[in-house]
Order: sequence, then C-alpha cells, then structure tokens
Amino acid sequence: MRYASYLNHDGQATWGLEADGELLDLGPSGANLSPSLQTAIVEGLLSAPLASDNARTQPVEGTTFLPLLSTPGKVICIGVNYRSHQEETGRDSVGKPTVFARFSDTLAAHGADLPIPAESSMYDYEGEVALVIGAHADHVKPEEAWNYIAGYAAFNDFSARDWQRHTGQWTPGKNFPLSGAFGPYFMSAEEVGDVTELVVETRVNGEVRQRAAVADLIFDIPAIIEYVTAFTPLAPGDVIVTGTPGGVGLFMEPPTFLVPGDVVEVEVGKLGTLRNVLVA
Repeated sequence: MRYASYLNHDGQATWGLEADGELLDLGPSGANLSPSLQTAIVEGLLSAPLASDNARTQPVEGTTFLPLLSTPGKVICIGVNYRSHQEETGRDSVGKPTVFARFSDTLAAHGADLPIPAESSMYDYEGEVALVIGAHADHVKPEEAWNYIAGYAAFNDFSARDWQRHTGQWTPGKNFPLSGAFGPYFMSAEEVGDVTELVVETRVNGEVRQRAAVADLIFDIPAIIEYVTAFTPLAPGDVIVTGTPGGVGLFMEPPTFLVPGDVVEVEVGKLGTLRNVLVA
C-alpha cells in the first residue's frame, strides 16, 4: 500500500491510500482516521487495519500533492554515501558518515514547480531514498535498526553548489526554500521488504543521470541509524535521507546545472516517481 499527502477536491489538505490510480481519503474529509499522514505514522495507525468504508476517492491524475510529511521534527541527510558519488567527488574514504541537517520548512511536493534560487548559479539535483522513523530511537544497535523504521519514500535533495562550497559546511546550500522534494508516496517498511533491492534513478528531461541500488550505500541503513542516534535521539516522523549516487551535475564534463524548464524525475521502484519542473 502506498500513502500520499494531497489536496482533496475542496482544496483541503488530507492524506490517503493510492490504489489503481485512485486516492482513498483517510484524512479529515474522508475516513477521518488522523488529520495527516505524519500524525498517522506517529500514532502507529498504518500498522492497523484502515477503516475506509466512508472514504472519498479521487483520481491521482490532476491531484495536487503535498510534501509527504508537513513538519518532521528532524530531517537528517547523509552525504557522499554511494561509492559512485565518492569516486566522482575524489574524496577519500572516511570512517564515519557525513551528516548535515535540512530544515523541515524546505520540503516540497511531488508535481510542484520548484524555483531555482536567484542567489545560485549552480543548482543541482540529488535523487535519494528517504526513511521515516517509526519509534523513539536512541543509541540504537545496528542489528535492531530495522525495528525503528516506519517506511520509505523518494527524495530529491536539490543543492545550491556555490553556496554549499562557500565554506566547509553545507547547511546554506541545502536549505533554500522548496529545495527538498519528498514523495509522491510513502510505503511501510514491511511492504517494501528488502530495501537494498530498490534502485534509485534520476532523470533530467528524460536523460538518465543517476542510477544505483540501495545495496551500493557505503554506510548502510543500520550503520546510519546507529551513528545518528548516538548523537541525537530520533522520534516517530523524523526523516533520514540516505545519500545520492554518482551522476550529479556538478561532476559532469562540463558541469551542467539546472535551468528553468528542466524536468527532474527521481524514480525509486515501487515507491513511485517524484517529478518536478524547475522555474526561475
């Protein structure tokens, strides 16, 4: 089952279940199970049977999507975590994950037109898999890490490379408004099964730029959760974005950055295709 956050026919924010090209409303205007997908994850409602007898439906086509989660408490991102990306950067191997934070108010929706910041001339894409935490996690052991994951979604960590390179820290380049595309669908960890079999593919105007399996991560998901929860506790609804494969625009020959009109798609198998058009 795949879940989405979106606007219903009345323009109200809701969430629901996607099936056969239709969205089954499980939010305030439908089955009224929970006000948002984020709340449903926090409350553990997705592990229980969903009462949908009174739910309204609408076609996926023409629906305005919202970011999957509206206000996660923490969005933790892992940098240079695919071997192909490490090789193109020329960075040496490191013993611990590279970590940076993204602000929750930078999250953007599938299908939205996203602005290229006027302050940046080096705007780039990064297709990734994001995981959502499903239980309070503090100093988690790797062998127990899978028990703390609610599920997964596609993510595009749009990056202003010039701002990312101003100094040795990356926060400014990773936090322009509407630079973290998230969606279109969330799937539970149980339904996804072996997440290492998922393949991340990023396309710009139909051209494949990135492609790698989650199995190619340098620091796998249990190692990431172990490291992150050693310095900060995570709560249900928090997000970890696990890294991007090689093929970003910065390291193309010559470097090729996004321009208005570019269509960027991040496809992650059964999680669906996250699509956005870049605008000035």
